[in-house]
Amino acid sequence: MSIRIDKDKCVGCMKCLEVCPGSLIEEKDHKAHMRYPKDCWGCVSCVKECKFSAIDFYLGADIGGNGSTMNVSIEGEILHWNVKKSDGTMITIDVNSKDSNKY
Repeated sequence: MSIRIDKDKCVGCMKCLEVCPGSLIEEKDHKAHMRYPKDCWGCVSCVKECKFSAIDFYLGADIGGNGSTMNVSIEGEILHWNVKKSDGTMITIDVNSKDSNKY
């Protein structure tokens, strides 16, 4: 599993760097940069923390993603999990951030 950081969307807040449990994200030219993509655990902490949808998480075949990507946008307390399927269609799953760790 891996992530991709879109340098055009990254604003350099470095919140993703702070939450990555594997210390795999670093600052490079005032933007977030993935140091070792193959070592990504797939925890999506960085994806959830990015308020600018600059980080895409690849949903591999092992979890049914077959090349889809996912990122998160935030609107108040609502997290919008945006899934772009490999055929180009989009699905959005809305999660209340107050309830996201409840279960």
